[in-house]
Formats: sequence, structure tokens, C-alpha cells
Amino acid sequence: MKKIIFLFLCTVVSIFGSCAQHSQEALFNNPLLPSGADPYSFYKDGYYYYTHTSQNKLVLWKTKNIANLKTAESKTIWTPPQGTMYSKELWAPEIHFIQGKWYMYFAADDGDNNHHRMYVLENASPDPMKGEWIFKGKVADAADKWAIDGDVFEHRGQLFMIWSGWEGDKNGQQNIYIAKMANPWTIEGNRAKLSGSDFDWEKHGDLNDPNLPHVNVNEGPQILKHGDKLFIIYSASGCWTDFYALGMLTAAANADIMNPNSWKKSPTPVFKQSPENGVFAPGHNSFFKSPDGKEDWILYHANSKAGQGCGGFRSPRAQKFTWNSDGTPNFGLPVKESQSLKIPSE
Repeated sequence: MKKIIFLFLCTVVSIFGSCAQHSQEALFNNPLLPSGADPYSFYKDGYYYYTHTSQNKLVLWKTKNIANLKTAESKTIWTPPQGTMYSKELWAPEIHFIQGKWYMYFAADDGDNNHHRMYVLENASPDPMKGEWIFKGKVADAADKWAIDGDVFEHRGQLFMIWSGWEGDKNGQQNIYIAKMANPWTIEGNRAKLSGSDFDWEKHGDLNDPNLPHVNVNEGPQILKHGDKLFIIYSASGCWTDFYALGMLTAAANADIMNPNSWKKSPTPVFKQSPENGVFAPGHNSFFKSPDGKEDWILYHANSKAGQGCGGFRSPRAQKFTWNSDGTPNFGLPVKESQSLKIPSE
């Protein structure tokens, strides 16, 4: 009976086109925006706050539903001053709400990639699109080596940061590190290395550079919690290759997560290119739940054609994922751009 009433009402109001409009709004296609690498979002008080790499500034989007990014309000919240160690190459920003304030983490340098480090801004306004973003400074452990892609999370009452960095001062291998935080802008204690490039699928990284012929990459770590497990989903191989893919580290939620032995690496990628679906180099992901909290979604960037590399062709995409019987995530294959998806459930 309810279905009959709904169809009748739709028939009546279709004169005004509202049912057709509702149908259109209920579906979306990837990509979410024409361009945008390293997508990240944070949900609070009914809104998603979304950001991605914009190179020379930090831009924030605000929307009720991630599927509507193309029409969302956006604002440049901060442009770095010139002539500093953080004036250029602003990469992989992340917005978080921690201990009653907003924080935006990002990596930046002075135009020399060897100088990339992580930095953070703070905003006390309830709405991060308003108020003042204050530069809090560099976020670094005592080693203070090359560092990008910081992700901050709380676990059992302790703040942690995970990131991608170099062991020493020379490029060639990016590792995943973890450290405790004393507060949202300060790392305390030493870092611990959780992952390097151990499997062949993590080692696609040839460069046409006699001074740097090859780089192995583990980067873009993201925490994911489910049941009695913690996961770090990270990106492996060079983003300039079509083999850029997601790997996974798993630890028990009650383990000492600062101990590298607590983490087990999956031997195969958990999300990778799908030439048959026209999706290449999917990676640098983040996660979000639907507005009603019932669905789990992965947010990632990818290319639409082979060989497009790390430039402006990368675009943000989203798709729902499920969980395997053993409690691990099942991301499936990256979906075709022609495939219409239901918007996250509200």
C-alpha cells in the first residue's frame, strides 16, 4: 500500500519535475571533481569538509553529501607566505577535529623536494569555513627527516600520527612511520618504521633520471578501524606508474601499535588498477561513512587512461565497500566512470 501511495504522489508531483529531480540526485558518477589528488574528508555536525592537493594553497569544500562536491561551497582557507620552507608544493592536506578545534595537516617545501616536511594549522571556530586559520608550525619527530602524508588518529586515549618518510637524507625508499603525539601539533618520542617495500608489487618506480633511476614507495597511510582490528591502508609503487595501488597492514586493536611486530602486511594489493574498467593508478585514499552512519566508503584518486602519471589528470572518486567474514575490508575493483552509483545513504 505504501508503495502505491508513493507512486501516486510521484505521479501527481511529476508535473513539477520534482520526482525526476529526486531520481537524478539519488545517483552519481565518478569522478567527483574533474581533478584533485589525495582526497580527504571529515564529517561533523551534518557536513563533510573535503580537501585535496592544490599545490600552492589550501582549499576546503563543505557539503551535506560527498556525491555533490561539484556544486559544494568551497573556500581557500590559507595561502602560505612566500620565501619560507613551507611556501611551495603543498601536498595531501587533511582536516581533523581534535580536542575541540579544527586542524589542517599538510606537507610543503621551499621548492626543493628534499625539504618536504609536515605542518599544521589550527582553527577554533565551530565551522572551519569561518574563523581564523593559525599556522602552528612544523610537525616532526626528533629525526626530522623528509616527511609527507601525515594522518592523525586517536586510539585508546592516545594521539598518533602515521606518515611517509625517508630513513635518511636521500631519496630512494619511502617508508611508513608512526609516532605518538603530545598534542595535535607536537610529536613526542621517536618514530617507528612499520612498512617499507617488501613485495614486487610495491617496487614499480623506475624514473628517467640518471641521478635517481628508481624509487620504492610506501605513502599515503590511512587508519581504518573495524571490530577488534586496526588497519593501515597505504599506497605503494610510484604514483607516476599505472601500478600505484593500495596495500594493507593489520594489527589487533589491543596490541602495542608502536611495535612494528604488531603489524602484519598483506602480501598482495587490496585495491589496484582495473584496465577493463578504465581506472588506472588508484591510490592515496581516505575513508568516510554515509550521513546515516550505515555505509562505509572509500575516497581515492585515479587516472582515466594509462600512462597519465602524477599530474592533474588524477581525479577524486568514491565507492562503497564491504567487510569480509574475517573482519578485513573488501574494496572490490575501482568502478567505471560510466557506472551510476547510489549516493551515500542519508
